[in-house]
Amino acid sequence: MKQLMCQIEVMWDAEARVWLATSADVPGLATEADTMELLTEKLRQMVPELLRLNAVIPEHEAHTISMVLNSHREERVEVAA
Repeated sequence: MKQLMCQIEVMWDAEARVWLATSADVPGLATEADTMELLTEKLRQMVPELLRLNAVIPEHEAHTISMVLNSHREERVEVAA
C-alpha cells in the first residue's frame, strides 16, 4: 500500500469564529468548521475525495494518507491599566 503525506494549514478566523483549512498538497481544499474536531472529521472525508478527483491518487491504487495539520491561533487579551 502506498503512503502519501499532506500538509494542511489550519488557521483560526476570530471574526468568523471558525477554523479554516487549506493545502497546497490537496488541490481544491478550502473548508471550515466551528471546532478543530469537526474540521478534522471533514478533512478525513474531503482529502481522499479531492486527491482522487485531481488524480493525485489513481483510482486503482490503495493508499494511506497522513494528514499533518499545522494550526495557528492568535488570541488577544486586553489588560486594564
